[in-house]
Amino acid sequence: MPHKFNAGRRDKFPMAKYAVTNWSDYNEALRRRGDVTIWLEDGAAGKWFAPKRKGRGGQPKYSDLAMPPTILSVETLNS
Repeated sequence: MPHKFNAGRRDKFPMAKYAVTNWSDYNEALRRRGDVTIWLEDGAAGKWFAPKRKGRGGQPKYSDLAMPPTILSVETLNS
């Protein structure tokens, strides 16, 4: 079936076009949109990565201390 078969029924609504009038506010909003700040206690940064295992098995990358804040931040950002 050719691509143009349903051409008359496609795109019933025109695409919305937004004109930016205040570029400085727009750029500032884009800069702030991706800004996430995470505060850690002084001793937490040094304990973020897990120590090496001496036994068999895979090596953990992050410690048990790092898991709860990471899971909480992912749940908060995805909700």
